[in-house]
Amino acid sequence: MKILFDSVSHRCSKTVTQSYSTSFSLATKMLSPTIRQDIYNIYGFVRLADEIVDSFHDYEKESLFNRFEQSLEQALAERISLNPILNSFQETVHAYDIDRALIAAFMKSMRMDLTKKVYLSEEEYHEYIYGSADVVGLMCLKVFVKGDAEKYEALKEAAMHLGSAFQKVNFLRDLKADYEGLDRTYFPNTNLEALDEASKQQIIADIENDFHLGYKGILQLPAEAKFGVFMAYRYYRRLLKKLSKTPAIEIRKTRIRVPNYEKFGILTRSYVKYQLKLVR
Repeated sequence: MKILFDSVSHRCSKTVTQSYSTSFSLATKMLSPTIRQDIYNIYGFVRLADEIVDSFHDYEKESLFNRFEQSLEQALAERISLNPILNSFQETVHAYDIDRALIAAFMKSMRMDLTKKVYLSEEEYHEYIYGSADVVGLMCLKVFVKGDAEKYEALKEAAMHLGSAFQKVNFLRDLKADYEGLDRTYFPNTNLEALDEASKQQIIADIENDFHLGYKGILQLPAEAKFGVFMAYRYYRRLLKKLSKTPAIEIRKTRIRVPNYEKFGILTRSYVKYQLKLVR
C-alpha cells in the first residue's frame, strides 16, 4: 500500500505547485512527463519552507521551522515521511542523488528569513540568493540531466545564474510586500524608501547579465527539460521588461504582475519559437 501513499504524496506536491504559482505550474507542464513529477516534488518542498517563514505570522515560526527541519532530516534518513510533501521530496532526492549540501544551503537561507531583515553587503546578499534560489535551480538541474554528473557540472554555472535572475526579479516585483509587510530589504546599498530610476536600472542590468549567462545553459538542456525552462525564462524576462518600464516610485507602491492572458500568450509564442528551432 506504500505505492498508494506515494501517489497521494505526489498529488499533494502537484497541488501545492498549482495553487501557489500559476506561472511555475504552467512551465512545469511543458516538461516531459518523465521528469515533471520530480519538479513538483522539489517545488512543494521549497514552497512549504518558504511559507513557514513568510506567511505564518500568527504562529511561532521558529518552532514550526525547527520541527519542519527535523521532519526533513528524518525523511531523508528513513526514506519516508508522514508529511506527504516531504515524502515526495525525499523520493526525488534519493532518485537523483541530490547533494545534501544544496538542501542545507536552502534551509540556511530560509532560517535567515526568520530574523535577518537587512542585507548590507554584497557577500550577504549573494549568500542568501545562493541558498534561496541558486541551489533550487541546481536541484532541478539534477532532475533535468537525470543525475548525469558530467552534464550537471557543465550546466551548473548557468543554472545558478538563471536561479539568481528569477529570484532577483521576485525581489524587485515584491519590493513593497517585503519591505512593508515583512520589514525586509534584500538589495544591498539601496535605499528602498527613495528608490530612484538609476538604482532600479542598476538592479535590472545585474539581472539582465544573469539572464544572459543563464540562457546559454537553457540551450544545452536535454529535450525533456528545454522547453519548460525556456517557458519560465520567457515569463521572467517579460516580468522584468514590465518592471523596467514601470517608474521606480510605482514599484515601491504596487506589485507588478503578468496577467494570465499574457502568460498564455507567452506560452504560445514560446512554443512557436521552439518548434521553429529559433531557440539556439
